[in-house]
Amino acid sequence: MNIKELVGKFNIIGSNQDAEAGVYKGTLELTLDANNRVNAKWCIGSDQNQYGTGFFKDNILVINFNYKGDNETIYKGVVVYKCITKDLLDGFWSEKNGNPLYLGEERCFRVGSQKETIN
Repeated sequence: MNIKELVGKFNIIGSNQDAEAGVYKGTLELTLDANNRVNAKWCIGSDQNQYGTGFFKDNILVINFNYKGDNETIYKGVVVYKCITKDLLDGFWSEKNGNPLYLGEERCFRVGSQKETIN
């Protein structure tokens, strides 16, 4: 698989980095910059936007992300995706100030692919 095959929009389903592991849904859009670095934009639920940049090697995608939370606080973290196919990414993530006893999890399904299963 090559990095250009990852460009596109994905539906996501994930669980948070805490004991309750609350489930969330949203979208992830991947683009490339002029140096073939990955730019990512997540929209969680209907109103939380997160942004990141990363790199791809050996079917592993690593993205450092950030978003603005309550009281304008900036949260930062990293997500690692195993690229099962160009249409299916399986990942885990952690935020700097998240609960260190847990990892968040996320699965991404390319919009329009046969494996897209999020309703």
